[in-house]
Amino acid sequence: MSLACCAYPALSGDRRRPWLVFLHGLLGRGSEWQPVLARCGDWPCLTVDLPGHGDSAAVSASGFAALDHQLAAVLRQQNIERYWLIGYSLGGRVAMYHAARQPAGLCGLVVEGSHPGLLHPAERQARLESDRHWAQRFLQQPLPQVLADWYHQPLFAELTGPQRQALIALRSHNQPAGIAQMLLATSLGHQPPLDAALQRWRHPFYYLCGEQDARFRSLADARGLPLSLLPGGHNVHHAHPDAFAHRLLSLIRC
Repeated sequence: MSLACCAYPALSGDRRRPWLVFLHGLLGRGSEWQPVLARCGDWPCLTVDLPGHGDSAAVSASGFAALDHQLAAVLRQQNIERYWLIGYSLGGRVAMYHAARQPAGLCGLVVEGSHPGLLHPAERQARLESDRHWAQRFLQQPLPQVLADWYHQPLFAELTGPQRQALIALRSHNQPAGIAQMLLATSLGHQPPLDAALQRWRHPFYYLCGEQDARFRSLADARGLPLSLLPGGHNVHHAHPDAFAHRLLSLIRC
């Protein structure tokens, strides 16, 4: 039997407004959005621990369709009928997949540093092989060692030594088996390209990206995504929560 993901509603906010539902990235957890939530007090907010993460470490998902069903179940359990999705990295991919299904209650989409899907089979196969390699490392090697190499990937080149060490310490709470399972289930090698579905979607869609995040800036330009730049690198909401929250609140509307 599939377990439900854990979700945490904020205790403040005007419930007449749409909910802001926050989805974290791989290795994260919902509570890491708290610095942003602290600046969104006029809106009802919900954070979700995705399968394999945080308090949902014992939950699994077989792929994007199953994960989308789990997200829909969380929204029903919380009696959320109108909502915006705000997703970072993996959470952004989950959010875009959800939006592509044209759910009736979704009012808008804000994605940070995330991928709409690889276009070519050879790219998808290469990504699958890379993710299988990382999954094996998470399962077989000490977690701090794997995280040290993970955060030395070019995507995180803007991190200073102390920032990298802080992220490794923050992510060391994870259960390697859950991370490995989720990494494989939600690999970009399995994700369908979502560009066409997102172009058909008629609600607000914003793509936030750090100025130093060369990879995702280039991706946004190449794929015609509605790019909005912020200070920093790949994980803006973590490094610059004030700037992220200010931009977010300038974009969302009832």
